[in-house]
Amino acid sequence: MVRVQNLTRADALSAVRNPLAFIAERWTPTSRTVQRAALAALVMAVVIVVTGGAVRLTGSGLGCPTWPKCTDDSLTATSAMGFHGAIEFGNRMLTYVLCAAVGWAIIAARSQKPWRRGLTRLGWAQFWIVMGNAVLGGIVVLVGLNPYTVAAHFLLSTALITVAALMWQRTREGDAAPRPLVGKSVQQLVWFLVVASVLLIAVGTVVTGAGPHAGDSSEVERIPVGWETVAKLHAVLAWIVVTLTFALWFVLKAVDAPQGPLRRTRDLFLILLSQGVIGYVQYFTDLPEALVALHMLGSCLVWIGVLRVLLALRERPQEPLTDLPTPATTSSLTRA
Repeated sequence: MVRVQNLTRADALSAVRNPLAFIAERWTPTSRTVQRAALAALVMAVVIVVTGGAVRLTGSGLGCPTWPKCTDDSLTATSAMGFHGAIEFGNRMLTYVLCAAVGWAIIAARSQKPWRRGLTRLGWAQFWIVMGNAVLGGIVVLVGLNPYTVAAHFLLSTALITVAALMWQRTREGDAAPRPLVGKSVQQLVWFLVVASVLLIAVGTVVTGAGPHAGDSSEVERIPVGWETVAKLHAVLAWIVVTLTFALWFVLKAVDAPQGPLRRTRDLFLILLSQGVIGYVQYFTDLPEALVALHMLGSCLVWIGVLRVLLALRERPQEPLTDLPTPATTSSLTRA
């Protein structure tokens, strides 16, 4: 049986002053554990987007009519509020699951040996984005699902996915200076792809804000543009992203690029094709809720795919451990 170390008063004070450092002194996670923690945070960032879409698509956006309480008299949803109250309150509770996933990623990154400060900072960046988006979500409810605040809420969730994907990638890399794997022209093409993808996502929020799924059965303000016209612009941008991805794949083949960028580009192309099929089907079938939810999931996967292509253009090996003592130095220190 393993003897548990007694917790002294000094240990307790240390844990109160800096709990992360206290945990780091007593726990060293494996690299795989840190990677899984970062991946869990990324998965939850996607899940919270999809469940947020479910709130809107079921008309439950004002199921809890106020914030931070669910009603003026109750912190939680009541039976009288029915299905919509349960959906909206359930989505609020998922924020705590997201916080737990991000917290695990922060603790794992802080406890890794050697300590990689950059990873910990990416974890904390996620935490503050989650906190900011929680407040923004409350504002969305308080202003009656104003479409501009709903769009900002989604874009901030996309920012969370961006940081989470970057942290996940960094857990599988070293801390040496990045080395490009492709030339400048290929990098510029990828940046055009990134910009086009950002525009695609931004215009997608306008389609949502002008479209028929307002988020509640009551009268909700909509963005005053024809949603079908904006949807066509969204489709044009989607084709631009597909074309850039296809062109990138051919360029990478032509320059005999490493397999990493090629595989990531192929994966992105397949995701885009699937997303395009869903987009056209939902457009010609009057936006059924299930397909819209699937399209929102696809939007997250497209953006993650674009980020993975961008991050695959360079490598970051482990830094050489040049500061370790040589055997001769160790022997002299021992004699001293």
